[in-house]
Amino acid sequence: MSIRQRKLAVCLRGILGNSVAFSLLLSAGAMAQTQPAPDAPTPVKAAKVTPSTAATDDKAATNLGNVTVTAQSRTQAVQDVPIAMQIVTQAQIDTLAATDLSKMNGYIPGLFVDGSQPTQPVYTLRGISVTDFGIGTDSPIGIYEDGVYTGKTGGALLTFDDIERVEVLKGPQGTLFGRNSAAGAISVVTVAPEDDWEEQAHVRLGDYGTRYIDAVLNAPITPDAAYRFSFVDNQSDGWLRDAATGQHYNKNDDWGMRNQLRWNFPGDTVVRVAWEHEHLNQPARPAIGLVPVPSAPEVLPFPANPQTYLNPITAPVYNDVANSNEKRNFDGVTLSVDHPFSFGDLSSITAYRHFSTSNLEDSDGTNQPYLYLATDNIEQNTSWSQEFKLSGKNDLLDWVAGTSYYHDNARQDNQIDVLTNSIDTILNNTGVAPGGLYGPISSALASAGLGSLSLLNDPWQEDMFNHARSQAYALYGDLIWHLTDRLDLTTGLRFTRDEKAFSWYNPERVAPQLDATLAKLQALGIFNIPGVPPIQTFQQNIEFNSPAATSAPYSISRSWNDFSPRVVLDYKWTPNVMLYGSVAKGYEAGGFNAEEVGSVYQPEEVWNYEFGIKSYFPEYRLLFDASTYYYRYSNLQSLSLISNGDGALPIYEVTTSDQVAKGVDLEAHWQATTALRLNLTASYINATYQHYVDPEGGSLAGQPVGEPLWTIAAGMEYVWHNVANGDLNFTLQEAHRGKTRCNDDSVAQGQCLTTPAFTLGVAQNRTDLHLGWSSPHSPWSVGLFVNNVFNKQYVQSINNISTSILGTPFAYITPPRMWGVEMGMSF
Repeated sequence: MSIRQRKLAVCLRGILGNSVAFSLLLSAGAMAQTQPAPDAPTPVKAAKVTPSTAATDDKAATNLGNVTVTAQSRTQAVQDVPIAMQIVTQAQIDTLAATDLSKMNGYIPGLFVDGSQPTQPVYTLRGISVTDFGIGTDSPIGIYEDGVYTGKTGGALLTFDDIERVEVLKGPQGTLFGRNSAAGAISVVTVAPEDDWEEQAHVRLGDYGTRYIDAVLNAPITPDAAYRFSFVDNQSDGWLRDAATGQHYNKNDDWGMRNQLRWNFPGDTVVRVAWEHEHLNQPARPAIGLVPVPSAPEVLPFPANPQTYLNPITAPVYNDVANSNEKRNFDGVTLSVDHPFSFGDLSSITAYRHFSTSNLEDSDGTNQPYLYLATDNIEQNTSWSQEFKLSGKNDLLDWVAGTSYYHDNARQDNQIDVLTNSIDTILNNTGVAPGGLYGPISSALASAGLGSLSLLNDPWQEDMFNHARSQAYALYGDLIWHLTDRLDLTTGLRFTRDEKAFSWYNPERVAPQLDATLAKLQALGIFNIPGVPPIQTFQQNIEFNSPAATSAPYSISRSWNDFSPRVVLDYKWTPNVMLYGSVAKGYEAGGFNAEEVGSVYQPEEVWNYEFGIKSYFPEYRLLFDASTYYYRYSNLQSLSLISNGDGALPIYEVTTSDQVAKGVDLEAHWQATTALRLNLTASYINATYQHYVDPEGGSLAGQPVGEPLWTIAAGMEYVWHNVANGDLNFTLQEAHRGKTRCNDDSVAQGQCLTTPAFTLGVAQNRTDLHLGWSSPHSPWSVGLFVNNVFNKQYVQSINNISTSILGTPFAYITPPRMWGVEMGMSF
């Protein structure tokens, strides 16, 4: 639990370097400000570790619904927004010691984020997700940071850095947020530069070598300008270790920063420019093998027998991919301009994003050369976006109108790596060449005195290169009509045009060592000997082998138009109780399968019907929100593992389905006393296939899609006041995610399975606690946290990419219990 000097030095250099760099600029403005009287007490700001608690019942109760959001492109109280949504605050993030949104799974019912691969996250909202990691498809869940669309891969799951709040909007948000928010939208709002000095740091130390620090410097430069710098560094030694090499897995190694400047110009124009950077470089997600591998000379039995599977929670880990790392470099620049006119307010957001990622991981879960398989996803992405928005209001209506443009240029390399030994295993197991090819020839060469010309242990690499260029144009308007003092009617419409161009290129495999040996054998005339296969046999691709894209890229382009409306009727039954009903359409652009040459997918569409209530009862200090919904989703794109035949690896293909769902969302907060607050959130969903034919040709119509029926989170917060001149805050939280609802395709896709050693898809529970002390009279605060108190681990999923060819299924598991201490400083 010690801080490595190198990492600490990097943090301090980042903070001090920025402070010194701006000290000269700040000094002039600081000297011009009014100085406090010499005998005036210096105000002290409480450090962040625990959320502050109200001093009285009235204030505590008021805080229950006192949150403003921008979910409807307007600043509104959350209880006045007729949308099912959940707000995540910085205080909640700190209480859970969460470093990104995936670390809050269970506490936002209806939302699940698989962040085991930060460069390839999977978001699921109300049962809708996209598991495809290719650049040819989009996500039905829009991820936005300060109003900027982030895409679905390398920039969609960044470490929390100076966050004000996260707005999770459930249901189609196409009218206001635009394309690719058919299932909902997640809006991350960062803290803007402020007019007051602020310096704070937060350090967290925990087991498994956890070392975390974040820091903020906010400085007024002049009366009309302010600068804000934030920094975060997240490190750990990992909670899994390779049984053979001692290599640590599930480590954290990423850091990021954000620099912001804000100017107030004459005419009330506000300009804000921000640059953020993040760097991630950590071991890739480990593959935990499920089959016991016998010692040489015995080989692994084929096919794999689930009755002999090991429990991945206790099984040893053996991975053998050299330099198996997941990396990301991310940069984003945002320029926002806000200017008021007499008739309304004009906002402009101009954004640039660029990231490069790679994710080289073991894909067989063993350390045997004859079973070797590795995969890599290499991606580069550059995007530009521009949005203009004009908004205003009068006694009759509140209105918003805008236009946006988005341009994206992405390149991806889907890469597989094998050895000639593992190619032999594939050829033998699939019956293409019983006994293999490279081994028997190498044995014959050795018998002839040519053992130095062995064809075994040579690396073999294949690539599918994709290039995607996309543009999107949109016009939208949203009107809230005040029909009476209590009744509002909202009508909105967005027009979107998507234009996409996509290409595939799968060149011949790369195997320089093998080619050098083959050239020597050809010179010796070996391939002229009867019974010896021709040299071309050893040069054919085994995975990416589409003739249309071998000699040159195969390109295709498509465009789509869409109109997405929404209609909402809300009624204020009392000043604190609102009823609402809505009909909304969501849209996701069409796309392409990154691994299937020439494939085209039509856009996704969803119609969502919803009725809800938002209520606050001040006499009981109780906030209660609920909504019930029904949706019909057409042409939903998902990723399925499909056998490729002829001794080739299975491939991930994008399949489409039609789904229907009905569900309920609940949220309640009760300020029982000044010291005690209770909360409960829950989500129920019954999602089934309306039409879907699985890769084996079976119909899954009427069967569940897999999403659990219930996810529930409950918690309590208790505060002891006047403890060491401060507040002692205790938080206990429990999250429950129901069991996976299996269907006929669940086992093949690694979602459901029962074996003697373990069961996949069981209900999951998690308990977290936090104890912290803070005081408005002290710059210091301290805390203790324990996540997963009862150390419950689960099998998250099974990967079958190598099962049908090598007989090596492998699994991923959830983290164990983690605890730590933290300290905050704020001035």
